[in-house]
Amino acid sequence: MKIFDTLSVAEKELDISDKVRIYLCGVTVYDDSHIGHARTIIVFDTLRRFLESQGIKVEFIQNFTDVDDKIINRARAENVSTDKISSKYIVNYFKEFDNLNVRHADMYPKATEHIGDMINLIKVLIEKNFAYVSTNGVYFSVSKFHEYGKLSKKKTDELVSGARVEIDETKNDPLDFTLWKFANEEPKWESPWGPGRPGWHIECSAMSLKYLGSNFEIHGGGRDLIFPHHENEIAQSESYSGKNFAKIWMHVGMVTINGEKMSKSLGNTKSVDHVLKKWGANIIRLFCLSGHYSKPIDYSEDLLREAITKWRQVENCYYELVLSDDGSAATEDVKLIEETVKETKKEFAEALNSDFNTPLASSAFFKLVKTVNQIASSEHMVSSLSNMILPVFDQMLDILGLKISQVSPEEKIKINELINKRNLLRSQKNFQGADNIRKEISNLGIVLIDHKKKTLWMKQERIVAENS
Repeated sequence: MKIFDTLSVAEKELDISDKVRIYLCGVTVYDDSHIGHARTIIVFDTLRRFLESQGIKVEFIQNFTDVDDKIINRARAENVSTDKISSKYIVNYFKEFDNLNVRHADMYPKATEHIGDMINLIKVLIEKNFAYVSTNGVYFSVSKFHEYGKLSKKKTDELVSGARVEIDETKNDPLDFTLWKFANEEPKWESPWGPGRPGWHIECSAMSLKYLGSNFEIHGGGRDLIFPHHENEIAQSESYSGKNFAKIWMHVGMVTINGEKMSKSLGNTKSVDHVLKKWGANIIRLFCLSGHYSKPIDYSEDLLREAITKWRQVENCYYELVLSDDGSAATEDVKLIEETVKETKKEFAEALNSDFNTPLASSAFFKLVKTVNQIASSEHMVSSLSNMILPVFDQMLDILGLKISQVSPEEKIKINELINKRNLLRSQKNFQGADNIRKEISNLGIVLIDHKKKTLWMKQERIVAENS
């Protein structure tokens, strides 16, 4: 498998000799997550699912930044503790991302639980003369790390104007960034240099090094984190350990709104809660995977509605497969299915192995779906064919993180009773009565698929936006 590495500006072979260790920069828990966060996390969730489907062991760490000026400002505005703010939005995170069918990471370390690790890391940086104590805190000396800028490909003189740095005359250099910020108000912790709290960048270095060690396989996040966050992580981590920090830097493109970056100041963010209620998890996942992960993608209701159409085809395909009857398959149908299954499996895997190309992988999946629906519409789908298709269909569905709406055994009995009753009414040419039964079935979220000799049904996911 090859993945584009931001650092080397080239595709690099992923080392799968032992296990793939992934560190993903998570959210700062001062507000609800938005669709931009969702895209990054869905991309990495899908990557993990694919690797594990290939029998590769994955160790996946995703942090929570739960000490930050934004959290402090929110707590002050609401007159509550910072713990209350961070706890609230961590609970919301799990509720929303569970609903997006995102698997839990192996660990979700919090910054506040690793203050000691950060202090120890800073101590070593000071001892190695990569950091210094100032009046306002402890700073990393950028000039001492000669490769600074290697990730963002910017020279240090260009970075001075581009960096979001606070004016601080106590720093040796405008580019020097905070490792420890002195503070007398809560939240604060004791340190050898005085009470205060950690800088943002030191958090991820401390947690990733603690749980994954140096030179782990993939460090990931959104493209907006390349500078300054990931650039600073590299500088402090490699200065601390003397080793390469991560083998591959994998960055996910932003979600834009009408071509503009989402931001609270513009009022154009789309929260995960909002998009889930309107579109549902499957449509959001299809949308987030519809463009190459490294490129920006524009939040477009047209694209989302296209995803609904595709999802209805997937639902139809699934129920045609699981409700197929026994019978002998025509030789040409067997040959077509064998070829399609073989081709789509190959295309799906090759796409994901080639810089994780989810749009191409999705195309392969929908090629399989289209073939199944064509055979079903021609009344040729039988269980011997569906048995060939279902294992591949289910695996692709699982890797993409998509879930078909299921029905309980009790619901199945009721649905079949209503269908039998409708069939009887139709045979009696009581079409009004048959239509009334169809409406009753529809109210259960069931759509009927009328074939010449039988009537099948499928459970359709309710999507609010479809009828709005």
